[in-house]
Amino acid sequence: MPDDAAPRDPAEPDDASAAEEASAFSHPPVEPDATAAYGDHPDQVIDFYAPREADPAEPAAGAAPLVVVLHGGAWRAPYDRRHITPFADFLARRGFAVANVEYRRGSLIPSQADGTEGTGGGTGPVAGRWPDTFDDVASALDALPALVREVLPQADPRRTVITGHSAGGHLALWAAARHVLPPDAPWRTDRPAPLRGVVALAPIADFHIADKLEVCGGAAAQLLGGPSVFAERRPYADPALLLPTGIATTLVQGRTDIVVPQAVAESYAEAAAKAGEVVGLTLLEDVGHFPLIDPAADACAVVAEEIAQLAW
Repeated sequence: MPDDAAPRDPAEPDDASAAEEASAFSHPPVEPDATAAYGDHPDQVIDFYAPREADPAEPAAGAAPLVVVLHGGAWRAPYDRRHITPFADFLARRGFAVANVEYRRGSLIPSQADGTEGTGGGTGPVAGRWPDTFDDVASALDALPALVREVLPQADPRRTVITGHSAGGHLALWAAARHVLPPDAPWRTDRPAPLRGVVALAPIADFHIADKLEVCGGAAAQLLGGPSVFAERRPYADPALLLPTGIATTLVQGRTDIVVPQAVAESYAEAAAKAGEVVGLTLLEDVGHFPLIDPAADACAVVAEEIAQLAW
């Protein structure tokens, strides 16, 4: 948040969260250096940001690490990749090459063509599309190396870190766990993704806890198609059930986050520990949900440092 912002009043967490959200969304979108499609749907695109040189006369030696960004917004249609472009630009100005991935999200009226109940009413935006949202993230990651070679030669895909915020944090964890999906999952890979690591920002990382806490209005259950198929589809979608991955993973979480509470990240970290995997958990005092992607907030610099520790 800006330096002159009023300090947070612990007695008014809703007001503080609203102020943090307003600050994060106050930045104008930043146009990418290039955009490439990984499919035929209009949402199947990736925006690329070249690393910015602090001194163009003295370019950095070698190719830059690649950061793959997956935006949040509860997997719902009103929130697209545009809102996270200032964060992508922030990372590019820190010397990273950035790939900002778009994917299909929920529509305003739930489709029940597959026999699931959606939201049951169709009066508001639905969280995600089953299986389209997962199809897209898998396809984007599979297409990324070739697209990077074509449109972003400044990037070194051998040093790739995935990051994502909120629902995008879930997708980042999921994308890194495809090799441990059930054998019949269409997105399963036969080996771990060639990643340096994952930095998940306030991720919806444990669907059981998220559903229990009604995170984002029950978005996790909506993403999977509704309560009637929630338990059946969780093993294919819930990062807390897809462990261990063997890939270095760090969660960054604000302690005052009321959108995706700290308990969700802690539950994932506990599940990882039980599976024999150590997951980093960085907890930030007096930080809510949105400063993690707000270039005006100190928390955003912390996120960049966590990424740098894995990438460089």
